[in-house]
Amino acid sequence: MELLVCPVTKGPLEYHRDTQELVSRSVRLAYPIRDGIPILLESEARILSDDDTEA
Repeated sequence: MELLVCPVTKGPLEYHRDTQELVSRSVRLAYPIRDGIPILLESEARILSDDDTEA
């Protein structure tokens, strides 16, 4: 997991176990993890709301 980077910024991703997502704070995107496989496609990412980025 530590080798994975955001496909948009090439920056670090944070693993959020509760939502099963990899989060890129710099572009405010959350990439889903489905069946243990990270889906690092911008088109599949969820845009983070202000509430999501406060944590």
